[in-house]
Amino acid sequence: MAFPVYLFDVDGTLTDSAPDITGSVLEVLDRNGYPAQPVSLLRNYIGRHLIDLFEDVIPGIDAAGIDDLIAQYRVVYSARGHVNTRTYDGVPEMLSALPGRKGTATTKGTPTTRIVLEKFGLLGYFDHVQGTDGFPAKPAPDVIHRGLETFGVRPEDVLFVGDSTADMAAGRAAGVRVCAVRYGYGNHLEMQAYEPDFWIDHPVELLSL
Repeated sequence: MAFPVYLFDVDGTLTDSAPDITGSVLEVLDRNGYPAQPVSLLRNYIGRHLIDLFEDVIPGIDAAGIDDLIAQYRVVYSARGHVNTRTYDGVPEMLSALPGRKGTATTKGTPTTRIVLEKFGLLGYFDHVQGTDGFPAKPAPDVIHRGLETFGVRPEDVLFVGDSTADMAAGRAAGVRVCAVRYGYGNHLEMQAYEPDFWIDHPVELLSL
């Protein structure tokens, strides 16, 4: 079953970026005298806004403190150069063979998303790159709505591919079809509650839905 438009989450769906994301968070926490957190816990926040993470792991922190930590994180994350990030096996082959137009719907900002996609040779496969730029992050559907507007399509014309509960919630709220990936970072039981239209265990399985 082919769709006119495919929208993709990035972290945990196209790239395995957890080492760089969690490493950056741990560095920021250490710099500011906050206790280290288990990597397994931090992985659960990938795909959600950093506001959620810092609110939960630093009780009582105020909005200004969170904004400062997020600003520090972005500097640290960029400086790491994505050296511990990799593309999941089969992603380039899937993107090159997948029909239809393709875009992203990620919690990363658009400029950072473009840098990551270009670094791993994926940028050329996308007709549009959309990150979360000044509007609510997933599980809110805003980033998917931006994709729909850009491509000028109806929700039923779109398949959104993601690996997290936030992705599933955003896809359902936007009214698009949803494909859940099992190889990413999400809790499968929590994702199942949203009754994804499809599940895949490997990127190339998207070609034969």
